[in-house]
Amino acid sequence: MLPDFTALQWVLVVIAAMGIGVSKSGLPGVSLLHVVLFAQLFPGLRSTGVVLPMLIVGDIGAVVLFRRHAQWNHVFRTLPPALMGVGIGWACMRALPGLNWNPVIGGIVAGLAVLQLIRNWRADLLSNMPHSRGFAWTMGLLAGVTTMVANAAGPVMGLYLLAVALPKEAFVGTSAWFFLLINVMKVPFSAQLGFIEAPTLAFNALLIPVILSGLFVGKALVARVPQKWFDTLILGFAIVASVKLIVF
Repeated sequence: MLPDFTALQWVLVVIAAMGIGVSKSGLPGVSLLHVVLFAQLFPGLRSTGVVLPMLIVGDIGAVVLFRRHAQWNHVFRTLPPALMGVGIGWACMRALPGLNWNPVIGGIVAGLAVLQLIRNWRADLLSNMPHSRGFAWTMGLLAGVTTMVANAAGPVMGLYLLAVALPKEAFVGTSAWFFLLINVMKVPFSAQLGFIEAPTLAFNALLIPVILSGLFVGKALVARVPQKWFDTLILGFAIVASVKLIVF
């Protein structure tokens, strides 16, 4: 059974689903759009489970479009700590089901964005940090926790891939594989919490064409945006996302 939404709410649903496709194949910072809109439509932590199958659809589409551009060394460096982060996030959601995690996540993203701004200003400062194992594990762990509690790891991984200076196609391809693997592994945790149910899956299926159309919009944007602008947009989206998460 589909949600009993008003016409305006269905318009917001379509915009959010389109945003999933765009974020998966072009600009991961746009993920804030669907995080915020679906959180309004499905209050509380329930929205994380409602959105998860749609994210997986977007991940599969992005992998199909950008699979040849992935740099697997970055996937392998960040995936193990991300899985640990998913487990930590799941335990936190069980222990503190009423806690609003957005300000915490926003603070983390803001700190990472400031660090990247400092590196842009002083390229020689902390030049080896992004390529260290400790940095990869820290970012992977943060991505795992944030993706589990709020589906908000896009800015975190975006800042990691920006810090290691991946070209835009490799950026999207690597991000696509990382999130496909981590989101599939999140399914049992979300199901155990009762956030994935038959009615929400029917809702997800209805929006698949919208998500797919967003994928092609995102792909077109990546092809047309110069690398310098792409990097600036990723950092800008991360800063906006952090402010939004902290303030609201």
